[in-house]
Amino acid sequence: MSSFIKKAFGWIGGGSESSDASAAAPAEPETYKDCLIVAKPIREGSQWRLAGSISREIEGERFERTFIRADLFGSEAEARSFTIRKAQQIIDQNGASLFRGGKSGTA
Repeated sequence: MSSFIKKAFGWIGGGSESSDASAAAPAEPETYKDCLIVAKPIREGSQWRLAGSISREIEGERFERTFIRADLFGSEAEARSFTIRKAQQIIDQNGASLFRGGKSGTA
């Protein structure tokens, strides 16, 4: 019975919700300054964590950076919107150096 209540109300007694974490289906990529941004929010209980990826093709090879932030949102749509804005900020702040050091990594 307590597991039903935990799922219905998100938490009881401050317990961890890490076992309920799941990623949303990736959205269609958005293009920004020759990069592709894909919002991939992660569900945590009744909230959504900002997460996504930035990729770019350089000299015929695809390079990708993933990012997860501490920001939590009440809806998946809101998390996706803020993920796109955060990715644009990461691209603006890092420029070409974002993809130095290998094909995959974290931003």
